Amino acid sequence: MLDDLWVVLADAIDTGGRFSMMEQWLPKGSGPGPHKHTWFDEIFYMLDGEMTLLVGEEIRTARKDDLVMIPRSTRNGFCIDSETARFLNGSTVASMEVQILELGTPTNLRTLPPKGSVAPPKMTPALLLRYGVEILPGPDPLRPDGG
Repeated sequence: MLDDLWVVLADAIDTGGRFSMMEQWLPKGSGPGPHKHTWFDEIFYMLDGEMTLLVGEEIRTARKDDLVMIPRSTRNGFCIDSETARFLNGSTVASMEVQILELGTPTNLRTLPPKGSVAPPKMTPALLLRYGVEILPGPDPLRPDGG
């Protein structure tokens, strides 16, 4: 949620808790390191740009019109390769949007925030547990230089 934009398109209330759908805009080099979601499957549908994803032990590249499905409890992460990327980010069951709504900074603008203008959320062990996220130890194969 640092230097990116999330637009919640459908939340648990809209879908009876079955899924959520968000549009996500990110700048080059952004994206989370290895983690897993214990409560939901995650789906990415690329609208524009390119990113490299870690799915289990496999590294994939996603471009416009590609769909990538990540089953719950699967090691994953991604890194944006193009100057910007825009994609749909869905979860089944709904839950990820709660994290975005609770920790994000509301805006009416449909543009990326200026770099460094948003402080990163402090993800405590209690918050990670609340959102069903596990940060996984070890090196990040998408950022071998540690960047």
